[in-house]
Amino acid sequence: MIIKFFNKEEQSNNDSDLINVACLMIHAAKIDENYTVKEKTIIKNTLTKLDNNDDDIEKVILEAEKKESNSNHIQAFTKNIKAMDKENKMEIIKNIWSIILSDGNSDIYEENLMRRLAGLLYLDAKTMGDIKLEIQNKQKQ
Repeated sequence: MIIKFFNKEEQSNNDSDLINVACLMIHAAKIDENYTVKEKTIIKNTLTKLDNNDDDIEKVILEAEKKESNSNHIQAFTKNIKAMDKENKMEIIKNIWSIILSDGNSDIYEENLMRRLAGLLYLDAKTMGDIKLEIQNKQKQ
């Protein structure tokens, strides 16, 4: 179940938060140097669930791709996300694992990214491992 991440009363911050979530997902997709259509579809579907405004999703993705390619670190993307409650952060991590595992495996760079995200978002290793295992099991079905 997707939890409502963004309060519509704070729309300008929400757009920025949505772009930052998109940047993290795009970064995860690009880290293995193989940004696939399947990964883009997962990103688009996730953002649509988070925002419920399908019209602007393509614009958000384009802006996030540009922002991600102009950045050399992920801390800027996690700044607002780390303030979210644990359930929301876990939902974001589930979607990032879905992107990483969409090709059936994860390499050392993707694993390193997830360890860094765990630290930046204050999620423990057990939680991260449980989420990864959950996504792997879903993909096997």
